[in-house]
Amino acid sequence: MVSESREICGIPLWLMQEYLLEMDGTLVEEGMVEGDGWKVQLTKIEDYQIGSLRVGQIRVDMSGDPEGFARLKVMIEPKLLRAGG
Repeated sequence: MVSESREICGIPLWLMQEYLLEMDGTLVEEGMVEGDGWKVQLTKIEDYQIGSLRVGQIRVDMSGDPEGFARLKVMIEPKLLRAGG
């Protein structure tokens, strides 16, 4: 079993859940998506704040068998890329 946890800014929980469903995941319960050999738990956490700027954050707890986890990472990484400005 392989696992990884990340805190991600700027992607709402509902959107990350949609990304996982697009990757052939199945919604087990709100915030919990399972796929072929992988499982992801999504949790909204306190907003990241600098001065008056606030950005939403989520915690992403991913786990799975080595092959399933590797497939999940390959599919999810491009979805997490955001352009800077």
